[in-house]
Amino acid sequence: MDWLVVAVFGGVYIGMALGRWPGLAINRTGIALIGALVLLLSGAVDGDAALASVDFATLSVLLTLMVLSSQYAASGFFDWIGNRITHLDLTARGLLAGVIAICGGLSAVMTNDVVVWAVTPILIQGVMSRRLDPRPYVIAVACAANAGSAATLIGNPQNLMIAEFGQLDFTAFLLACGVPALIGLLIVYGVIAYGPMTRAAFDSVPNGAVLGEGAPIRLDRPMLIKALAATLAVIAIFIFVEDRALWSLLIVAVLLLSRKLGTDQVLGRVDWHLLALFCGLFIVTGAMAGDDAIAALFRDALSGLRIDNPAVLAVLSLAGSNTIGNVPLVMMLLSLGPDWTPELLHGLAVFSTLSGNFLIVGSVANIIAVEQARAAGIAIGFGDYARIGVPVTLISLAFAWGWIMLFV
Repeated sequence: MDWLVVAVFGGVYIGMALGRWPGLAINRTGIALIGALVLLLSGAVDGDAALASVDFATLSVLLTLMVLSSQYAASGFFDWIGNRITHLDLTARGLLAGVIAICGGLSAVMTNDVVVWAVTPILIQGVMSRRLDPRPYVIAVACAANAGSAATLIGNPQNLMIAEFGQLDFTAFLLACGVPALIGLLIVYGVIAYGPMTRAAFDSVPNGAVLGEGAPIRLDRPMLIKALAATLAVIAIFIFVEDRALWSLLIVAVLLLSRKLGTDQVLGRVDWHLLALFCGLFIVTGAMAGDDAIAALFRDALSGLRIDNPAVLAVLSLAGSNTIGNVPLVMMLLSLGPDWTPELLHGLAVFSTLSGNFLIVGSVANIIAVEQARAAGIAIGFGDYARIGVPVTLISLAFAWGWIMLFV
């Protein structure tokens, strides 16, 4: 057994749980890259093995979705949709329902992090203009984006990894995971609108509080049409095409061909830090999976936990997603876990995604929403989020477990 591989793996995943290494200003991406570099320089992993462990198919599709989101942002779509949400002629609870429905729906076809990043600032401005407490709405954006993203293979990064690992069918995934995602959105609304922690924020608001149409938002329709066509093409690729990665990159090439948007504008919005994090984690977990003794040890431990049982998998997803993070958790389980059936992979996707609503640290989308709020002068503390996130997650997971049990 190569104890250096074990030590690096442990150090990297402890860093994933803490978000940094104590005493150093380094984030999760830096930790993953340093771990991979130590393995390469020490000879514990050679260059060919490192390249073989990187899932370029997942990275290609993720890059495609990021470029696609960049196209939507450049068209003014996110500004327009945020403005429209906050100026709907609805009561406070009706506005909350609209926010949850729209953010959840968008996250099913875009990465949830992008939706939260784009919508939150505009939503905060609109909600504050209506003299409403923005905190429940900000938390609703994050929770809805996480829940909605559980519905499809392209909703979030961990789903992409699971899809490529199991070569899952888009339609079968939607049928298996769409219902828990929809129920999750309803639970988000119920807990925030009528839960004991936030009910007063809505009961004290007069019905019919609404703004006018708001300032006009310039929408570049040709650019938006191009983005919509590219979205349909991505979905078609996932339904009908076997080599998803290569055809996804063709969509990137088409989006780069523009007379309005320069290449730097399109690629400037790509989250290269996330792609680098994936590469580092792929190499580190690949080294663990490549050592027969270590891999056997982990598989025996996971087999003893019986993670092929959906209830155990749900609990493990909840614990792992809120410590090391859902992406590192899924990457580790796929590399070192049991023999995965499509039904069990559907469960892993749903459980790991819905678990992200539990605490602020459970999902990057949550962190983005809270940081966006802080930039606008709104403090959402750990407890503020947990009072909503904990009941939302526990109830959602209970319903999701019941649904997944019908298929396993």
